Amino acid sequence: MSGANPTGSAMGQPISQGDFFVCDFFAAVPKHDLAAMEHPLFSLSTRPDRRILNYTHNDAEITITPSVKGRATIFDADILIFCISQLMAAINAGKKTSRHLTLTAHDLLLATGRETSGDGYKRLRDAFERLAGTRITTNITTGALETTSGFGLIESWEIVRRTRAGRMVSVSVTLSEWLYRAVLSKSVLTLSRDYFSLRKPLERRLYELARKHCGRQPVWRVSVETLLKKSGSTSPRRVFRAMLREIITRDPLPEYTLVEEPGDIIAVRPQTLVDLPERAPQLSPEALEEARRLAPGADIYALEADWRTMWATSGAPRLLSPDKAFLGWVKKR
Repeated sequence: MSGANPTGSAMGQPISQGDFFVCDFFAAVPKHDLAAMEHPLFSLSTRPDRRILNYTHNDAEITITPSVKGRATIFDADILIFCISQLMAAINAGKKTSRHLTLTAHDLLLATGRETSGDGYKRLRDAFERLAGTRITTNITTGALETTSGFGLIESWEIVRRTRAGRMVSVSVTLSEWLYRAVLSKSVLTLSRDYFSLRKPLERRLYELARKHCGRQPVWRVSVETLLKKSGSTSPRRVFRAMLREIITRDPLPEYTLVEEPGDIIAVRPQTLVDLPERAPQLSPEALEEARRLAPGADIYALEADWRTMWATSGAPRLLSPDKAFLGWVKKR
């Protein structure tokens, strides 16, 4: 066994197995916490970033102190996204949760689009170490409480079991109270599954900002200077602008398109806007319960939202039995 604080408790007391939340929701919808999407908590560098970051925006003040391993990267955040997604799926299903989680490393790697090779497991362990070692001091509000406090992105982690080949099988993670409070207050946003296919750090960061600030509104306009600050990029403005133009040309972001406008302004627009008609079909509690049986472990409310979107984009046909139509769609998935 290895990892930070192997007892899994901030006070050094062992945690009983019954106190752990087991991450076993199949294909949970990816979700990220709002504070991490709003502020540059994670490094965009592909090399160890050991600089202390002091960031102030409006009333938010953040100091991020890395460990000798370097600051947690935007790819390390995939672990948090996986944990948040699992917890939200449980909350939506009415199940009990805990900030102490047990997860299968293979499931995490698959869910976040990573290789399941030996190198993939090693990189996962390195990510755990950076997440636990990166310290944040901030007054950011989560769950309607504003506190100035210091904490790690995760409080502890532990490899519970290994294969003979040295690959981790089961991992326990304890999230910070700050992050867990954000989950309980549902201060999260859904991400596109294609987010994990973005291989450049700046592309991921731009998508997070677009998702947070643009959402479903027709357009979000932001100056290059502000975007540089909010992205967390350390590039000079002229270099950052050139990087933006290259991304605008390739248009790799899921769901959003960036356009350069006069005045050093970037306009962010959703690629498609689906407005659900007022007569959107309603599903009965019995239909949702049957869908849970047909798709065990799935986020049933996300399935419902996906089905309604599909219904709207197909012309919003009148349905004699929305329940039957929905359940038939779930079976085909």
